[in-house]
Amino acid sequence: MTQFSRRAFLGWAAMAGLAGTLGCSGNRSKPGKPSLANAKVVVLGGGFAGATAARYLTLLDPSLKVTLIERNSYYLPCPGSNEFITSLPGHKRPKELRFDYKAIKATGVQSVTGEAKGVDIRNRAVLLADGSTVPYDRLIVAPGIDFRWDAIPGYDEEASLIAPHAWQAGPQTSLLRRQLRAMRNGDVVMIVVPQNPYRCPPGPYERASLMAHFLKRHMPRSKVLILDAKTQFSKQALFMQGWKELYPGMVEWISAEKEGRIERVDVHKRTVHTDFGRHRANVLNVIPPQKAGKLAQIAGLVDDSGWCPVDPRSFESTLAPGVHVIGDACIATPMPKSAFAANAQAKVCAAAVVDLLSEREPGPPALINHCYSLLSPEYAISVTGVYEYSPGDKTLVATATGETPPHGDREREAAMAHSWQALFMKEVFG
Repeated sequence: MTQFSRRAFLGWAAMAGLAGTLGCSGNRSKPGKPSLANAKVVVLGGGFAGATAARYLTLLDPSLKVTLIERNSYYLPCPGSNEFITSLPGHKRPKELRFDYKAIKATGVQSVTGEAKGVDIRNRAVLLADGSTVPYDRLIVAPGIDFRWDAIPGYDEEASLIAPHAWQAGPQTSLLRRQLRAMRNGDVVMIVVPQNPYRCPPGPYERASLMAHFLKRHMPRSKVLILDAKTQFSKQALFMQGWKELYPGMVEWISAEKEGRIERVDVHKRTVHTDFGRHRANVLNVIPPQKAGKLAQIAGLVDDSGWCPVDPRSFESTLAPGVHVIGDACIATPMPKSAFAANAQAKVCAAAVVDLLSEREPGPPALINHCYSLLSPEYAISVTGVYEYSPGDKTLVATATGETPPHGDREREAAMAHSWQALFMKEVFG
């Protein structure tokens, strides 16, 4: 596996995030039959993956009839929610974190606000809650995640109203923010982190960092405890270095190796019981294990893992012909489940759909993921991965990786993180 220079990584990441140069199939210049005029492509889900796919389909072939179906008229992104929870300087209010689909509709995409209740794969149609159907020639499903409410005894959807997960933006993030601000000096906030895979692998540790930043200013005798179902985590050395520099003694990470399996949660007592002990907190943030979004389950797109198997050359489902699955719901190992990865997958998928409708073979994709994590408003770290397609086993292979060097400029990284977030949102939603 190649280790790239920092400058090369950042330049490549910028290209992938804004121009999508790494998210296109490899045969765009090959001769072939013209696109099928008026072919119908339906995109389910208006998050980072779905919104990007809809936009890029119309850019790649304006003759396509693209329909984006999303049950809400706006999207609340998870990137930025940790800053909102911890009330960082300049944080955006909830209304400012909302993104609508006006710019996407301006590209020629038909936007339907409605809830999809199922997919008729044989007849190639999406079934809506109001009883109507939307036909398609190709379907792209971007359903996001759902939670395994039965995975942790004592923690279900009702329990999340007491001990929020805040892993889907909206009321949960507001609830956790209120609980954090109601803490008293000396109180403990505990974050329970699931085993892989889950949405945004470094997200819990960024949250712990920004919580520590908030507590250091307002409740310096308080502490953040991370109870982890894993024995290691993304960017671990960099996070621990940052905690030592910024918040000595305030952030404690307890791995599964030390505590064993989480046996049960008592949300009323804010207590977590493990194989070897129990831990109590004043604010309890439980992030439960996850699976593909509900629609993917209803449509029969998931396997025994709870996620959606795909051929990452086109992200077509291996279980349902003519249906593609992108974003957090799909199995694209070793790519993580992140907003950046979803955006890159959407571009590859859009290009592949245009090729397939034009009776061309999609070219082998190259994808990239770049992830920033804030430890404070002026301190950030990042990691990058480059992935190529292995035709033999139809999987992705990591061909290069890189992360912030131990003595890198953390303040510069933070400035780039803030800029990336603003540009990324504009690139996806306009």
